[in-house]
Amino acid sequence: YILEEIERIIEEEDPEAILIAGDIYDKPIPSVEAMGLFDDLLKKLAAQHRQVCIISGNHDSPERLSFAADLIGPSGIHIAPVYDGTVHPVSLQDGYGTVDIYMLPFIKPAHVRGIFSEEDIDSYTAAVRTAIAHMDIQADRRNILVTHQFVTGAARSESEEIVVGGADNVDASVFDPFEYVALGHIHGPQQVGREGIRYCGTPLKYSFSEAGHRKSVTVLELGKKGDLTIRTRKLHPLRDLRKLRGTYAQLTDKRDYEGTAVDDYIHITLTDEEDVFDAIGKLRVIYPNLMKLEYDNTRTRENQEITGGEEVERKRPLELLADFYAQQNN
Repeated sequence: YILEEIERIIEEEDPEAILIAGDIYDKPIPSVEAMGLFDDLLKKLAAQHRQVCIISGNHDSPERLSFAADLIGPSGIHIAPVYDGTVHPVSLQDGYGTVDIYMLPFIKPAHVRGIFSEEDIDSYTAAVRTAIAHMDIQADRRNILVTHQFVTGAARSESEEIVVGGADNVDASVFDPFEYVALGHIHGPQQVGREGIRYCGTPLKYSFSEAGHRKSVTVLELGKKGDLTIRTRKLHPLRDLRKLRGTYAQLTDKRDYEGTAVDDYIHITLTDEEDVFDAIGKLRVIYPNLMKLEYDNTRTRENQEITGGEEVERKRPLELLADFYAQQNN
C-alpha cells in the first residue's frame, strides 16, 4: 500500500533519479515475499526508464543485494556493490551540467581498515572520511552522496539498532565535499547539521516510539552549483500507529471513539488504579489491532522507582557492568 503511494508521488514529481538509502530489507536473508515486493517495485521503475540508485544498509547483506548489479545497471537500476575501496558515481546531465551521485553502502571501521591498512582508522568517522577521501570527487560539479550511517546529533527511535556508547557516530564534517547527503538508518525524517544533510526516514512506523513521526518522501531540486531546494511529500499509511491514554471507561465510551480510526495499530495506556479483568480482550472488541497494553498508576510508578529505570538509562556501560558485578558478587 505505501509503495503504491510512493509510486504515485514518483509519477507526479517525475524525478531525474530516485535514491534509496539502505535497509532495503529487515535482515540479511530476507523473506521471499519481501524480495518479491522489492522486485515488483524495481520492475515498475525500470519500465518507466527511471534512474534508481540503491545502497545496502546495516540490516542488508551487500553481497546478496548487489547480485547481478552489473547486468541490471543498463536498465537504470544502479545497486552499489560490496565496498572495495572504490566508488564510481552515477552521472546525470541537466541544463546546469553534470550531477555525480556517489553510493557508499553501510561500512564499519574494520572493513575499511582491511582495505586501507596504511590509514589510521579507529572510528566510524575515520572510516567514512577515508572512504570519501578515496573518491575522485570533482569539485566543480554538483555532488550527491547516498550513504547509510548514524550521523552525530540525529534523533533515534526504539526500533533502530543502538550501538552502546555511541561508538557508531559519524561527524557531519566528513560530508563537506557534497552539496547533498541522502542518509538512511534513522527512522525519523530530519535534517542533521546543515540543510544538505538529511535522513528521509522510513516509509512506515515500526515501533510506538515513532508514533509522533510524520513519514514522508524527501524531494531534492538542484539548480546551479550551490543552489538546492528540499521539500517533503507526506505519506499516508493504510493504518496509522497511535498511542491512546485514559481510563477503561473513557476508552470504551462510544462517544469518544466513534468516527475515529479504531482499526489503527494501537498502544493503550490505562490510568485505572485497579487492573481491569481481561482488559486487552475487551478492548480488542473496539480496537481490533490493539498491539500493546500497559498501566500507568500508583503501583506501576512505584515499581519504576524501585527498578530505577531512568537512572539506568543515564549510566555508562562500564557503570552498569560494575553495578551488575557488585549485585552478583556482593
